[in-house]
Amino acid sequence: MIRLIMHGCNGKMGQVISNIVAQDPEAELVAGIDKQDDGHNPYPVFTDISECDVEADALIDFSAASAVDKLLDYCVAHRLPCVLCTTGLSPQQLVRVEEASREVAILKSANMSLGINLLLKLLREAAGVLAPAGYDIEIVEKHHNLKVDAPSGTALALADSINEECGNVYEYVYDRSQRRERRDKKEIGISAVRGGTIVGDHDVIFAGEDEVITFSHSAYSKAVFAKGAVQAGKFLAGKPAGMYNMSHVIDAQI
Repeated sequence: MIRLIMHGCNGKMGQVISNIVAQDPEAELVAGIDKQDDGHNPYPVFTDISECDVEADALIDFSAASAVDKLLDYCVAHRLPCVLCTTGLSPQQLVRVEEASREVAILKSANMSLGINLLLKLLREAAGVLAPAGYDIEIVEKHHNLKVDAPSGTALALADSINEECGNVYEYVYDRSQRRERRDKKEIGISAVRGGTIVGDHDVIFAGEDEVITFSHSAYSKAVFAKGAVQAGKFLAGKPAGMYNMSHVIDAQI
């Protein structure tokens, strides 16, 4: 039985993960961390992570960027593997994540769904063919009206997969409203839509002469991310220090 701690347990994702783990015979949630304990969780909840004294095999984080620094300190101090799902981290925090991964196992992914991680691989293949042929590349992401960061971490991950395949020659452009010039061939436009209860839609557009190729992914519930996070937590338990991603989880299941 894999013992998990849920960081951000009272958030929407935290509650979805709690329900999924409750039905998983291979895992259990032994503690939660959140700003307050309203008493409805079937496990102890700590409002300060430094006070958590429950033994666990891994921690799953779906919280806020402001809580990540203290989270990393805790995981390093307790040698606790961490599935880091929070997006919108600052450059300084990303450096801290890299530093922490030298001491403890960290799995960082902008998106935990199997479909998105397969899409990352497919985009590399497409970019290798279409980018040299002169296709313009645009990404449009859509999320619910409560999401605070833009563009989404997933949109950036999709752009990065293309850019890395092409030798990192592309610049990301988020706003063209102040520009009066033609689109540069070496840019990837990334647009964000916020509205309603959209769970997560991502379109990657390769626009060429007389044809457009679009890769699309739509998430219809948060369960697709939660299931991936739980699988990642079970995978990470017992792993040595290092930086991991969802590709490692996928490869372990093949």
